[in-house]
Amino acid sequence: MRRVLGVLAVMLLSLAGMASAQAGVQVRVDIAAQRMQVTTSDGEIYNWAISSGRKGFRSPNGVYRPTRLERSWYSRKYGGAMPHAVFFRGGYAIHGTGAVGALGRPASHGCIRLHPANAAKLFALVKKHGASQTRIALNGAASDGLSQFAKASGGSKTKIARAKVKSKAAIAQAKAKQRAAAIAQERRGANWDAARDQLFMRPSLPPDAYGYQPYRAGPGWR
Repeated sequence: MRRVLGVLAVMLLSLAGMASAQAGVQVRVDIAAQRMQVTTSDGEIYNWAISSGRKGFRSPNGVYRPTRLERSWYSRKYGGAMPHAVFFRGGYAIHGTGAVGALGRPASHGCIRLHPANAAKLFALVKKHGASQTRIALNGAASDGLSQFAKASGGSKTKIARAKVKSKAAIAQAKAKQRAAAIAQERRGANWDAARDQLFMRPSLPPDAYGYQPYRAGPGWR
């Protein structure tokens, strides 16, 4: 009898271990398709559009576990809100975004962006099952067609910014020339004109004025 009970106990422990091993959240990110599939041990399945890293800011492929959860986070480096962030490698995270119109195309600095509602759902699932029972896998790379959107957008913004800088520099240079011309004009303004008039309009001295004698040839002069 004791032997039978021991066998049953071992079987129950094995079943419990299998259940715990299967419990959790599976997150699969397909960068080429710009999609994320989320499955749970409870039978929940989700498929969402994402925005991965644009050209120059590739999202890191690999398999990860969540390192920390931040319900409300703000990126000081890139100046953007990251609600319901699930960090999985350094500063890389899965988080919500306000740029929902870009979902389905690479547009981030390397993070995986989701619709705010979907990011909140994933955040809740990870909280429920635990970070240790959550597996995040990133695979693939964006095709040229997908990365052109971010490249073109970024290029146009860069050109506009450069044009603004050049315009500001030209305006500043013109103002500097105007100030220099005004200062020069002020220095030679009314005072200079008055002094010039006095110099050229002064009456000539009479020949018999004191201290004035014209030179004349006389004895001793050769």
